[in-house]
Amino acid sequence: MRKLILTIILLAITIACTSAEKPNESKNKKKVFLFAGQSNMDGRANGGDLSEDDLARLEKVANRIVFYYNHKPVTPLQLTSASKFIKNKFGFNEIFGPELFFGIEMAEKYPNDEFIFIKRSVGGTSLYGCWNPDWTYEKANQMNEADKPKLYSDFIEYTKSILASMNENEYEIAGMHWVQGEADSNIKNYGEEPAITYGKNLKNLVESVREDLKVQHMPFTIFQVGKGKVIEGMEEVANNDDNVYLIPQSNDETSADYYEQYPKPLGHYTTKSMKIIGVNFFKIYDKIYK
Repeated sequence: MRKLILTIILLAITIACTSAEKPNESKNKKKVFLFAGQSNMDGRANGGDLSEDDLARLEKVANRIVFYYNHKPVTPLQLTSASKFIKNKFGFNEIFGPELFFGIEMAEKYPNDEFIFIKRSVGGTSLYGCWNPDWTYEKANQMNEADKPKLYSDFIEYTKSILASMNENEYEIAGMHWVQGEADSNIKNYGEEPAITYGKNLKNLVESVREDLKVQHMPFTIFQVGKGKVIEGMEEVANNDDNVYLIPQSNDETSADYYEQYPKPLGHYTTKSMKIIGVNFFKIYDKIYK
């Protein structure tokens, strides 16, 4: 009888301990999102054009989104200070890219989650050259990028160094955003090869990131930029990989896929358009996230 009572007590203690552990075990992992590309990923949207409501939404969620940007000190999600070049060209003091409204929408929709954003972006850079996982001096030199960082390896090392400071059980890599293609589309300056091979190079980029970060089926979302063979390459990769998604763009101002840009010679997407781009990234990941 005593043995039976002792067994019941031990069983009760085991159940109680197991139950006590469950909240920690089921706690949501921090979701890591990666952002990479050239100037339209870096963002040329004017932070000064944001409304009071936009800024209030950002302030409410910012502390749940840790923002790593181009090797600068880590911050909560925020507007970024414009470089001297951007201030002189655009007249903006603060800028933002797709991460801002993607983050606001994600954090509002999932109030119990925390996020880590890692962004590496350099204006004017190509996939054929410095973003190429199979970087060569010849290809970088063809794109006038021989003196620029090897951005693919830099991006991977940057991401790994950030995640190395965390417990592997605390986070999961949830996906990557890519906004790049204008440089490779510039046949006049760089010849046809970067555009013709864009699809192959993009496929290699997707597969290399997944392999190097050990996330086999990591979702990869592309915002359509560039033209001609570059767009064809994006479409081909998206059509042949169930976890690659393409946000299309149209030159037709009446289309829902039209994104307003600043008049030339400035180019780049306006504040209104960048907000929509961020929201559209969110809409894709929201479906995956569920």
